Amino acid sequence: MVNTITLKELRPGLPAVIRGIDTRLDRYIITKRGKPVVVMMSIDDYEGFLETMEILTDRDAVKRIKRSREEIRKGKTISLEALRRKIENV
Repeated sequence: MVNTITLKELRPGLPAVIRGIDTRLDRYIITKRGKPVVVMMSIDDYEGFLETMEILTDRDAVKRIKRSREEIRKGKTISLEALRRKIENV
C-alpha cells in the first residue's frame, strides 16, 4: 500500500511507519511543503524494483518476455511435470 505522509507527521510516527514497511511492505511518499521529496520502502521491495528495472532495460530480455507471453496466449505451454522431466534429462 502506498501512503503519503508529511515530514512533520513522519517524525513522531517513524517507528510505526517503519513497522508498516517491514511487516506489510507499505510504501510511503514523504512530502515537504506539499511536494513529494522521498520514498520509503522495504529493502526487499527496493531490491525487487532495481531487479525489475535491470530486466526492463535489457532489450533481449524484454523481447524474450514478449515472445513468452505470446506463446502462453497461444497455449504453447508444458506441464510442470514435463518441465521437470526435461530438466532432469539435461
